Amino acid sequence: MKALLLVAMLVACSKHEDAAPKKAAVAPLPAAEVQRGQDACAAYVTKVCACTSPAAQKQCPLAKAMPEAMKLALDTAANPETDRADALRAQTNVLETAKQCIEQVAKLPALGCP
Repeated sequence: MKALLLVAMLVACSKHEDAAPKKAAVAPLPAAEVQRGQDACAAYVTKVCACTSPAAQKQCPLAKAMPEAMKLALDTAANPETDRADALRAQTNVLETAKQCIEQVAKLPALGCP
């Protein structure tokens, strides 16, 4: 009977450990890389919103959301309560947002923007 109780306790403990969220820390993105992305998004917003072409004016409101999206993803990744998988996805979003900002700046001349 004691053995059965011991086995039941071990099973209960092992299931409890499995149910705990995986909150292992994620190494932060390099500060220089984050800064480069933030600078790229700020430059994109400045340039696209200053451009007077109709296509650029349509993109301006969307561009303004990109720096905020990057900040939100950075905050999510840095939050110790964020699960590891979610933190890694948030970091991926930071990198993808930075990439989009860089690519959109490169496309501005095609929209008629200097």
